[in-house]
Amino acid sequence: LSDCLACDNCMTSEEGARVFQQNQKELFRILNLNKKCDTSKHKVLAVSICPQSLPYFAAKFSLSVNDAAKGLCGFLKSLGVHYVFDTTIAADFSILESQREFVQRYQRRNQEEHALPMFASACPG
Repeated sequence: LSDCLACDNCMTSEEGARVFQQNQKELFRILNLNKKCDTSKHKVLAVSICPQSLPYFAAKFSLSVNDAAKGLCGFLKSLGVHYVFDTTIAADFSILESQREFVQRYQRRNQEEHALPMFASACPG
């Protein structure tokens, strides 16, 4: 749960707590607090951007996906966000690890009764 990004790809009761903590109202509350206090007391804000959201912004504003990513990152930083992370590499690692595990399970399917089926998730956390 501590790694949950509240991406809304799963539905657990714990995620409800994370979604409550990660919403627009809370973001703007912290941004406003950061504007009012000295920088040593700022709360550090980090935003993660999933690769699936970038084509939407690109199409909406008639930009390339790379330009949309740069623009979104610049916009978030202009609001006061400290760090903006792209989760593409995390998604790539997740796919590679799922593939590796599936191959191992498939090779053991005749020796282990519960080797298959394999359930997987695309959770970036």
